[in-house]
Amino acid sequence: MGLHSQLPREIEEVDVIIAGGGTTGCIVAGRLAEADPNLSILVIEHGANNFNDPTIIHPGFWLRHIMPDSKTAAVHTAKKSDYLAGREVTVPVGRILGGGSSINFMTYTRGQRSDFNHWKMPGWKADDMLPYLRKLETYHGKGDKDRHGYEGPIHVSRGLIHDTKAGDDFIQAVNKVGWPEIEDLQSLDAVNGAQRILRYISPDGKRQDTAHQYLHPRLQDGKHPNLHVVVESQVVRILVEDKTANGVVFTPNSELHLRERQERLVKARKLVIISCGAMGTPAVLERSGIGEAEILARAGVPLRTDLPGVGNDYEDHQLAIYPYKTNLAPEDTADAVLSGRISAEQLIKDNSPHLGYNAQDVTCKFRPSKGEVAELGPEFQKAWDDHFKEKPDKPLVIMALTNTFPGFDPAVPVGQYLGVTVFSVYPFSRGHVHITGPSPGDPLDFDTGFFADRNAIDLKKHVWAYKKQREIMRRLNTYRGEVASWHPPFPPNSDAVCIETNTPLPHDVRNIVYTAEDDRLIEQFLRERIGTTWHSLGTCKMAPREERGVVDASLGVYGFQKLKIADLSIVPHNVAANTNNTALAVGEKAADIFIEELGLKNQ
Repeated sequence: MGLHSQLPREIEEVDVIIAGGGTTGCIVAGRLAEADPNLSILVIEHGANNFNDPTIIHPGFWLRHIMPDSKTAAVHTAKKSDYLAGREVTVPVGRILGGGSSINFMTYTRGQRSDFNHWKMPGWKADDMLPYLRKLETYHGKGDKDRHGYEGPIHVSRGLIHDTKAGDDFIQAVNKVGWPEIEDLQSLDAVNGAQRILRYISPDGKRQDTAHQYLHPRLQDGKHPNLHVVVESQVVRILVEDKTANGVVFTPNSELHLRERQERLVKARKLVIISCGAMGTPAVLERSGIGEAEILARAGVPLRTDLPGVGNDYEDHQLAIYPYKTNLAPEDTADAVLSGRISAEQLIKDNSPHLGYNAQDVTCKFRPSKGEVAELGPEFQKAWDDHFKEKPDKPLVIMALTNTFPGFDPAVPVGQYLGVTVFSVYPFSRGHVHITGPSPGDPLDFDTGFFADRNAIDLKKHVWAYKKQREIMRRLNTYRGEVASWHPPFPPNSDAVCIETNTPLPHDVRNIVYTAEDDRLIEQFLRERIGTTWHSLGTCKMAPREERGVVDASLGVYGFQKLKIADLSIVPHNVAANTNNTALAVGEKAADIFIEELGLKNQ
């Protein structure tokens, strides 16, 4: 098997190098190997091998990957921001073979038709992308068969636990607020409704990460002897000669190989593909002398090409989390599992269905009404008119029900909780990620940009979303109040004050009336609590060079030959989705582009 923790010395040159074995990198490697088993391919992955790791293949252990002691994620800390009450936001990213697809929440959502069309690049419109969205999946859900695939590597199903009491209760509450249940919210066109969630989990309860579905089968089938993967190694920079990429310099992961830090060079005859993600890819380019001249000068890196788009226009969906008390029974939620009150060993011994459950039951895509838009003020009205009004498929937020306490808080008593997660899908704010020195060990200059947009439109989206999610939850039959410490500190005389109740609220409960002071408290709470949705993208975007683009429509880096990028850093405008699906589609599309350019299409 061509999987190594240290690359054999005899491998000095290959046809294709893929720098990064994350979500898209594994797809590209697998598809290239499938197209031509004689093509020599080397994948270089910073993290460890994920093969048959029980915390990876069993979805029920997903929370472990974002805990502070996680070995499967790298955590990036952004600079303090006055827009976030002086906080430093942390952003975890996958650092294991399979990348984010190995550690994410496995929620199946797709972007909207207008999202892909807004990219405005030839070959990347919605109609162009639908074949790839279908190619990647074996779909086990409801909906129009022309919109989904049924023979792809990635199974999409409801997993081992579905039709929960919490999911049923949430759906009826959404109906009371005025939105319907939609059979297929991921059709590219559906909006303003709720769907019982589908997951990147097979019907028999296994996570569908790209390493296990695209890469490991070809590493083990004996038919692809020229496919090699080296894990626990980090790409330092790209080797370039006469504006042509011809190799990489990499080094062992210093955290895993304390005594072995010597740099090593490997040549590429045909192609170098960078797939290190929205945080890692711009750093590799900048360490290679490709980026904004002033930034490289400050970092002490000789300039090879001035490409100002590198590392700029960082985007991430901005996440808020709200937990609620319930009267659900212990067997009706995942609290005991995700809190650790039931051990992993016991779950595996019992072959518990919770192993195949991510504790997310419903996903929603919502738009405000005309009146609600007006209530958010003239600046918000203008933003709505400019960006949303004429695109009726674009939601303002995505909301999801979690059938557990949606976080970690030792101060919260043992109990049965539900949570609502809300993220705004088209942030106006932008950040950046840049190197500060020539070594991978030098800290990054990272700013999320959260809530820094003009007129605080992103903040106002979340004020609206807070009020809507709370009205939904107050109409659940299982609702027993808010977990006050995870909500704004409304005063006792406020209509919005958090409560505790022993019974459901009346069937005809009226909406909360918020004062200007309540709104101020919500805004301050959001600045103190808003965080990442682990959906970083856009830092090497696919756009014209004069618009700070880094790659063209064929994913080639401007000014270079045989140098490509394939990951979420190329996405030029955001999508109304958990971004794993977009990463999968980019991987499939990228593989097709590279196969054609390498002349492998008919092999």
